[in-house]
Amino acid sequence: MTTTPTVEELEAQERRLVFSQFTYDDAWALGSLLVELARERRAPVAIDIHRAGQQLFHAALPGSTPDNDAWIARKRRVVERYGSASYLVGARHRAKGTTFEASSRLDPDTYAAHGGSFPLTVKGAGVIGAITVSGLPQLEDHNLVIEALEHFLS
Repeated sequence: MTTTPTVEELEAQERRLVFSQFTYDDAWALGSLLVELARERRAPVAIDIHRAGQQLFHAALPGSTPDNDAWIARKRRVVERYGSASYLVGARHRAKGTTFEASSRLDPDTYAAHGGSFPLTVKGAGVIGAITVSGLPQLEDHNLVIEALEHFLS
């Protein structure tokens, strides 16, 4: 069983997982790495990488559904709006004794602070996009993205 990370641990992930640059080739390589990791686990996920409003990578693996694409869009919008991982945004609300849905005043059909979308941050530029996975329980979606980023950036 995976332990639930604290807000501080999630914030540390964001500080640590920063790119010096992020190119089209990086999107392809990172997306392909995520596909490889997901296939090894037979994970029924969809994977998406967006930069500056443009979709640079998308893959849907066996067992994923159109609903996963809708979840990707909702989680990615949280990253775009808050500049933080979708799981971290939800965790911050839970730490305050509430939920994102109850306190954000945002349409839950448009925004989802559930794990799986992580900001693509470039040193000196800030958040330039998001990498998102959907299809597993939210912490597993988040952890799959983190694993891929840690491997890619090492």
